[in-house]
Amino acid sequence: MSSILIKNAEIVTMNNQEEIIFGDLYIVDDRIVDVGKDLPYAAQRVIDARGRTVIPGFIQTHIHLCQTLFRGQADDLELMDWLKKKIWPLEASHDAESSYYSAMLGIGELIQSGTTTIVDMETVHYTDEAFQAIDQSGIRAFAGKVMMDLGEEVPEGLRENTNDSIQKSVDLLEKWHLHDNGRIEYTFCPRFVVSCTEELLIEVQKLSQKYHVKVHTHASENRGEIEIVERERGMRNVVYLDYLGLANESLILAHCVWLDEEEKRIIKERGVKMTHCPGSNLKLASGIADIPGMIDRDAFISLGADGAPCNNNLDMLNEMRLAAIIHKPTYGPTSMDAKTVFRMATIGGARAVGLEDQIGSIEIGKKADLAILNLNDFHMYPSFGVDTISRIVYSATRADVETTIINGKIVMENRFLKTMDKEIILKESNKAIKRLLGKIPNLQA
Repeated sequence: MSSILIKNAEIVTMNNQEEIIFGDLYIVDDRIVDVGKDLPYAAQRVIDARGRTVIPGFIQTHIHLCQTLFRGQADDLELMDWLKKKIWPLEASHDAESSYYSAMLGIGELIQSGTTTIVDMETVHYTDEAFQAIDQSGIRAFAGKVMMDLGEEVPEGLRENTNDSIQKSVDLLEKWHLHDNGRIEYTFCPRFVVSCTEELLIEVQKLSQKYHVKVHTHASENRGEIEIVERERGMRNVVYLDYLGLANESLILAHCVWLDEEEKRIIKERGVKMTHCPGSNLKLASGIADIPGMIDRDAFISLGADGAPCNNNLDMLNEMRLAAIIHKPTYGPTSMDAKTVFRMATIGGARAVGLEDQIGSIEIGKKADLAILNLNDFHMYPSFGVDTISRIVYSATRADVETTIINGKIVMENRFLKTMDKEIILKESNKAIKRLLGKIPNLQA
């Protein structure tokens, strides 16, 4: 049995009352056992958090760890050119080692910025190596191999037939689903309608129900993508997914920038989960999703950074700030207030992955997934009379995250990563991208 006592902290609970408590937090193994003032416990590890702020770990519901190596390789393009000219050829060049280090590089960045849970879409091959990185790092993850059985402009290295795509996905599920006492969960990840046959999507729907796992895909990110779907399937994205039976409470849709009224209704009525990715949507010039409107409909909305080559970082603090400010010119200064956005990044993410009874808030009985922030610096002051959550959403940076705890284990302490060797990962990541670029000398400009 392991135990941690965090003392003298400002604790942002995100419980039903959204209380902020000044006191202590007691963790035994992977669970929060008590929260309160002057807790009387002895613990194997005591952390004096005086002057520090403890928050629930961030939950990012759209990440591509396989793309972290491609940071800076695909700037200043719109979505379909970004995919066809850069990202698909780069993903097709992956090998086992590069997939592992791409995942480790991304996870290191996520942990450093206080993210404790991710929904990760990998590439077609070498997903097992990404799972090994997830396992080693200690991050909580919903992850799966991307599924792509359609597309004339898809590189040879990403092409797969329907049966192989399904079988490889099931094989990975049977190996990794509920690994480490449930810390890792498998998720079916058809890339998007454009690159998936109807046969594959129907089978994914059946397998999701059979294994009781999530489905994660992109939808309505870009107008050009929607035009392709309407031309080839005769319906808009979300309407088509609903037609196939995929639009349900197990579906997590990334982006949803260009929804019509019928699609908004389907998302609300079917309990579909939406991931808002403002940084990615801005950089690819995809547009700005109607998040305030969907909040008014009581839709389930969470946040994600997407991949490193379309953001170019995986920092939830940056994503929260963007989510809070980009909607104000259209909806007014009171829209997307700090508490709404912070809720999306924590308990909202927990609801998206169906773990709101386990993570997303600091409460007795929940998993010990949290971050400790040091908000004592020039960019955070003056602090007197300022709401803590507003300070975090509008002013904090990843450098303010001192310690990250996942599943009751300290994975970063005082900015030192404890489950990975930072210097080796940085060195090997550079070697890996150099090797991959050498395979594709004609990567289009």
